[in-house]
Amino acid sequence: MRDQLRGCVKINAKGRDLYGFINHVHESRISCFSQYVKKDCFCAEVYRRDLGRIQELADRHGLELSSFEYDTISAEVIRRRRRFGIVLGLVLVIVASLYFSGVVVTIDIQGNSSVSDEVILAALDEMDVRRGTPFRRIDFTSCENRLQTGVEGLSWAGMHRTGHRLVVEVTEVVEKPEMLRERIPCNLVAARDAEIVYTSVLAGKQLHVVGDCVRQGDLLVSGVTTDERGNTSLHHSMGTITGIYSDEALFSGEYEKERLVPTGRTETRRRLRLFSLDIPLSPGKNGYELRRAESVQEPLVVFGRELPISVTRCRYTELSREVTVLPQEELRSELTEKIYLYEKNFLSGCEVLSRDITEKEKDGTLTLTVAYRLKGDICSEREILMK
Repeated sequence: MRDQLRGCVKINAKGRDLYGFINHVHESRISCFSQYVKKDCFCAEVYRRDLGRIQELADRHGLELSSFEYDTISAEVIRRRRRFGIVLGLVLVIVASLYFSGVVVTIDIQGNSSVSDEVILAALDEMDVRRGTPFRRIDFTSCENRLQTGVEGLSWAGMHRTGHRLVVEVTEVVEKPEMLRERIPCNLVAARDAEIVYTSVLAGKQLHVVGDCVRQGDLLVSGVTTDERGNTSLHHSMGTITGIYSDEALFSGEYEKERLVPTGRTETRRRLRLFSLDIPLSPGKNGYELRRAESVQEPLVVFGRELPISVTRCRYTELSREVTVLPQEELRSELTEKIYLYEKNFLSGCEVLSRDITEKEKDGTLTLTVAYRLKGDICSEREILMK
């Protein structure tokens, strides 16, 4: 390490009075290392501070002297001594380290599941606790009490500092479990007009059998039973009543549609985000009336840690309104896609026995009417109200 700070130079000396030069160097008590003579050339290593004296002795004895400096810390510093950007960067790093060591850089929330981080951060913001707030200004006891009483769903809150992080630990209120729906007395009624094709009753009194036609609202399974002695009991009716029923759905679309299409013009603007402060780096404002924006945020990372400083790059694409007239086949294809999504999302629990599609055009609108014949469960729970 001492050689790294002093700097080490390799020298090569050639000439007639070579040994006189070597003796003079030794008499001058100049530190030399790794000395050897090869083909009338004296090779050695000396400290950088002695290079000037070595050059004087070589000139006195009429020798040709060449030198080469090894890569050391001191050599690198001397080589870059006029690069003021490095010095400025070191100063900025030191200032930033001192500044960030005394302010909140990140807020780490632990222990929450139902109460979101955004709600807790909003409550802290009302207390003037946010990224960039000096730790000395935070009243931890007061903030803990206000969090506990001001945020619904928290039963306890604690805060402490860990380096540049503000750690917020919370405990949520344990809600009383709701009453199980399976224990609430109820009847099963028909949800629609249908013809019953299958029954399976697990609890309650069955009132209709296979082959019966029922109307919407008719009682299918009763949760009220009476025994031989006249005692009345209430049950949570359970069972499956499958029926065949009809349903209808309408899907409409206009031939003329207004769409937003790119014009080909784009613009990129940048913003510097320092904690919660946005600083525009691009002059002026974007003048596109209609636009599509895509943002990419690039945080500043130092020693593997993300700092609350980032550059946001926004790319704006100009859009314009364009009215297009769809061909009949294309519009019919879009409506057919809607029919498919409707059946997938709303009719997945039943069997589609048949579908009859009717087209109708009026005032530039195409309407598809779909008449379904379906097979599925027609039961709907109806709670029994007791006085």
